[in-house]
Amino acid sequence: MAGRAQPSGPAGSGGARGLLPLLLLLLSAAAIIPRGDGQNLVTEDVTVVEGDVATISCRVKNSDDSVIQLLNPNRQTIYFRDFRPLKDSRFQLVNFSNSELRVSLTNVSISDEGRYFCQLYTDPPQEIYTTITVLVPPRNLVIDIQKEIAVEGEEIELNCTAMASRPATTIRWFKGNKELTGKSEVEQWSDMYTVTSQLVLKVGREDDGVPVICLVDHPAVKDLQTQRYLEVMYKPQVRVSQNYPVQGLTREGEPLELTCAAFGKPQPTDMRWLRVDDEMPQHVVVSGSNLLISNLNKTDNGTYRCEASNAVGKSHADYMLFVYDPPTTIPPPTTTTTTTTTIPTTITDSRAGEEGAIRSVDHAVVGGVVAVVVFAMLCLLIILGRYFARHKGTYFTHEAKGADDAADADTAIINAEGGQNNSEEKKEYFI
Repeated sequence: MAGRAQPSGPAGSGGARGLLPLLLLLLSAAAIIPRGDGQNLVTEDVTVVEGDVATISCRVKNSDDSVIQLLNPNRQTIYFRDFRPLKDSRFQLVNFSNSELRVSLTNVSISDEGRYFCQLYTDPPQEIYTTITVLVPPRNLVIDIQKEIAVEGEEIELNCTAMASRPATTIRWFKGNKELTGKSEVEQWSDMYTVTSQLVLKVGREDDGVPVICLVDHPAVKDLQTQRYLEVMYKPQVRVSQNYPVQGLTREGEPLELTCAAFGKPQPTDMRWLRVDDEMPQHVVVSGSNLLISNLNKTDNGTYRCEASNAVGKSHADYMLFVYDPPTTIPPPTTTTTTTTTIPTTITDSRAGEEGAIRSVDHAVVGGVVAVVVFAMLCLLIILGRYFARHKGTYFTHEAKGADDAADADTAIINAEGGQNNSEEKKEYFI
């Protein structure tokens, strides 16, 4: 037994008693200092328009009643729990609980922009930040136009300026409902931006009175726009119309009336009629914008021009006149040998188009057919008469053959008789 070492009782018991106070101290410290195990601190960035209200929210997931604190960009405490140490009345408590600290900031300005910190007193402490971004809409939107009044065919320059915005604006152009493309320039002054867009536009008469719109695309504002109405001067537009005859042929002996209409900006003040490449006939009457020929004839054929002018220029419109023959009546056919009653045929004007004219045409066709048949029969009778008369003369000529050469009547008879004898002799000889 002398070789076994025995532990000393007093020394062993004294070591156990020394560890116990240390364990009790650690347990009490863990109960006093909260731990961050399982707790998450959450927040979001805030974008606000200058002058509006920004709301900052610090939230805790799986909260164990740890202390929440909100600090400004200068790390000054805005709220500790529900107490506000910072003397800025624009900050107001919206909600306070074990899991959230929500604070509002009214009348936000550019100076309020930056990072705000949410802190949670755990072991170790947690901290996250939220960023407040302040938007500034354009202070002013103006269109400047190079020429207040433009002439058709000219190019004009328009400039639209959006001043002191944040961020820089995007400018869009419209002419009526059609979007156009401009050229933009951006200038920065401190934290603000001024944007100028230039539009070059070639104008025509169709642009007169049309609005040109400058529209701003910016996250701080909607439907911000301004517009200017174009004023375009253009030379006259001339049109000649035929008043009489209405949609009909211009026939010899009938009247003709023309009207000239001219539109322009400014309104045309000088308007005149002339005949192209010839003098105006003396019987033509011109009264203002009207031209009248009371009795057309073929010498009036030609091109008639109406000219109109204003401060911008001169324009014209032409009317080509061709005079047709008047309606005519064909006389009934007649013969010199017999008297025949015929129905006259009348050629009617193609413009009539009435029921009486149609009946007249039908009667004319029937009369024409009857006249042709009668005329053909007369011609046949004349031809037959001439044929029979010619054959009868030939017969008498052969009876008196030989009398033409006799000196007197007795000789003619003898010659005639001799002719017959000779004929008989010749006949007997032939047999």
